[in-house]
Amino acid sequence: MTELDVAELQRRLARFAEVRGWGRYHTPKNLASALSVEAAELVEIFQWLTPEESARVMESADTAARVTDEVADVLAYLLQLCEVLGIDALGALAAKIERNEGRFPV
Repeated sequence: MTELDVAELQRRLARFAEVRGWGRYHTPKNLASALSVEAAELVEIFQWLTPEESARVMESADTAARVTDEVADVLAYLLQLCEVLGIDALGALAAKIERNEGRFPV
């Protein structure tokens, strides 16, 4: 996949779960919980770093790999949650940005 397509990624995630028999566990509640756990694992990497250290976290190959994996996990669960609930993730984000631009003018 050279150009990323959110819908295709969602289909791949759904197929991945389906062929393993995990689909029945992918309820909105479980996916939201899993998303929270993965976000916490991302936070854990940064927990005791200074602001300066956190800005350099991608300089270490090992830490960069951990951060990248946790970001991927967070995104995967978010996309799966959107798929189950019928939410257009990019459309929701665009609408939220527009609302925020109105709420917080320059």
